[in-house]
Amino acid sequence: MSSISTPTSDFASAKPIQENKILIIWSFTSWLVVMNTTMFNVALPTVLSELSINSSMASWFVSSYSIAFAISTLAFSRLSDFIPISKLLLIGIAILGVSSILGFFASHFYLLLAARILQAAGAGAVPGLVVVLIRRYVPITRRGKAMSFITSAVSLAFGLGPVVGGAITQYLGWKYLFGITGLVVLFIPFFRKLLPKEKVKRGHFDLLGAVLTALSVTGLLLFFSTFSYIILMSTLVLSFILWKYLHKMEAPFIQPELLKNRQFLKLLFIGFTTFLTNFSTLFLLPIILTVVFKKEPAEVGLIIFPGAILGAIASQFIGRLIDRIGSVSLIITGQLLLFSGTIMLGLFSTVSPLSLLTIYIVFSIGFSTINSSISNEVTRILSIVEIGAGAGMTQLVQFFGGAFGVTLAGLMLTFQKGLLLELVYRNIFLSISFLIFCAMIMFYFYYRKVKFERMV
Repeated sequence: MSSISTPTSDFASAKPIQENKILIIWSFTSWLVVMNTTMFNVALPTVLSELSINSSMASWFVSSYSIAFAISTLAFSRLSDFIPISKLLLIGIAILGVSSILGFFASHFYLLLAARILQAAGAGAVPGLVVVLIRRYVPITRRGKAMSFITSAVSLAFGLGPVVGGAITQYLGWKYLFGITGLVVLFIPFFRKLLPKEKVKRGHFDLLGAVLTALSVTGLLLFFSTFSYIILMSTLVLSFILWKYLHKMEAPFIQPELLKNRQFLKLLFIGFTTFLTNFSTLFLLPIILTVVFKKEPAEVGLIIFPGAILGAIASQFIGRLIDRIGSVSLIITGQLLLFSGTIMLGLFSTVSPLSLLTIYIVFSIGFSTINSSISNEVTRILSIVEIGAGAGMTQLVQFFGGAFGVTLAGLMLTFQKGLLLELVYRNIFLSISFLIFCAMIMFYFYYRKVKFERMV
C-alpha cells in the first residue's frame, strides 16, 4: 500500500504525492545511473585497446565523467529552487538517453568522451533532485526510510556495475554498455504521471559561477595528474576569482553562507573521504583481481557482487534505524566499519580472492551506513531554503572526492612501480585508512557540537 505524503514547503503543490511509488521508480533510475558510473571501469582496458589510446587519456575518461556529474548534480539542485523537479528530471533523463545513443555509435575517442560527459550532465539530475524531493515532500519521521530506498539502489549499483560491465564487455562488446544506460528513458512516463505539479518561481541561475567551479575542480585534478605548476597557479587564480565572484553575486552557484556553517562543512569532509575511499577501492579491486589473481572481467564482478548486495540490504535496515535513533550515532558506526575494512584490505588484499570478497562485505556495509546517514543529516541541519544548494554541494564534494580517490590511487600505483605488489597495495590502502581516521576525528567535533546543542 502506497504512502501518501503532503508537501512540507510553500514551493510544493498542495496535492499529496504517492511517496512509495515515486521512490521505487527513482531507485531503479538511480541504480541505472550509478551503475553507468562503475561498469565502464571493467571495460576500460578493452576501450583502450580498440581505440588505441594511452592510459593518461583514459584516466580522463573516468575523471571527466565524475567532474561533469558532480557539477551537474549541483546545477540541478540549484535550479530546483525555482524550476519544478519534474521538468528538471525529465530534461536530465532526456539528455542521458540521447548521449547514450551517441556513445553507442561513437567510433573515435573524443566523440566517446563527449558522449560520456553529456551522459554525466544528464545523470546529475537523478541524485541532485532526489534529496530535494525527499526534503520537500517526505515527513522527517520517514526521511531515513526514504533515503534508504535510494542508497540501497546506489550500493547495489556500485557492486553490480563491474558484474554487468564485465559480462557485457566480454560477451557483447563495450558499446552495449551505453544501451543499458539508455534504458532510463523508459521511466519518463512514470515520472510524468507521479511527480508533483509544482509552480514555477522567478529565479536566476549563475552560469558563470558554474563554469568557474567546473574549471577550478578540473584544474585541481589536472594538477594531481600532471604536477604542472603552471596548472596549479592557474587553478589557484581561478579559485580566487571564484571566491570573490561568489561573494558579489546575489544568487551564486555555490552559496557562501553554506560555507559559514561549520557543521555542514564537517559533513562535507566526511562525505568527501567516504566517496574517496569507495571510488578508489572499486578502482583498485578489479586491478588486484586481474593482475594478482588473473581473473576475467566477469569473475571480477562476481567477487565484488556479494558485498554490494549485502550493502544494499543493510541500507534498508539502516534507514529504519535512522528514523528511530537518528543518523548521528550511525555515522561513527559506518566509519568504524569502513576504517576496519580498509585496514584489512591493506593487510590481506593479496592473500586470496576469498579474502577480498569477505573484506569488501564489511567495507560495503560501512559505506552504505555513512552514505544514508550523511544524506539524512544534511536534510536535518539545513533549512528548507538551503536544501537545494546544500544537497547539490554535498553531491559535488562527494563525487569530487570519488574522482580524487581514483586519481590518488592511480598516482600511487605509478610511483610505486618496481615494488612488490603486496607492498604497493598495502601502502595505498593504509594511506586511505589514515584519511578515514581524520574523518573520524572530524566527526568527533561534529558530535560534540550536536551534544552541546541538545543540552542547551
